[in-house]
Amino acid sequence: MGELREPLQQLAECGLPMALEAMGERWSFMILRAAFNGVRHFEEFLSEISIARNILANRLTRLTESGILHRTPCPDDRRKVEYRLTEKGLDLLPTMIALRQWGEKWGTGVLSNPVLVDDRDRQPILPVTIRSHDERVLGYMDLSWMNAADITPISADMHDVDDRVRKLSAI
Repeated sequence: MGELREPLQQLAECGLPMALEAMGERWSFMILRAAFNGVRHFEEFLSEISIARNILANRLTRLTESGILHRTPCPDDRRKVEYRLTEKGLDLLPTMIALRQWGEKWGTGVLSNPVLVDDRDRQPILPVTIRSHDERVLGYMDLSWMNAADITPISADMHDVDDRVRKLSAI
């Protein structure tokens, strides 16, 4: 990946430790998976993913405090609460899909059923990939680190380049 490396000692400037802190461990991912599948209530989470009550309460609190889930009273019964994905939580979908695809390839060796499809065409989604500015699929050997200040825009629209650099620095 070239000569320049990420400053691995500078944890405050890297999004990965923050993401891992927010997500925690396996149960947080299982709760998030359930939320993406429409599970909203504490009791539903309990029965759907077979998690201990205390662990579920802890993880729901952590995910809510991290802004991944939003806790709100149920409209039909104000004594109950429901947990819904926030925009921040919805942004984890590509990560969840990439982890699932990786697990299917390297863990189970079997594609999951049901299959996740494009709602419009009803066809299976493609594997999550890393793409270049011009949509080429990139592999590990195609990547290198570069100081943001050294990047020369290839288009006249500097706003797009700045957004791309900002997004890359968040990885």
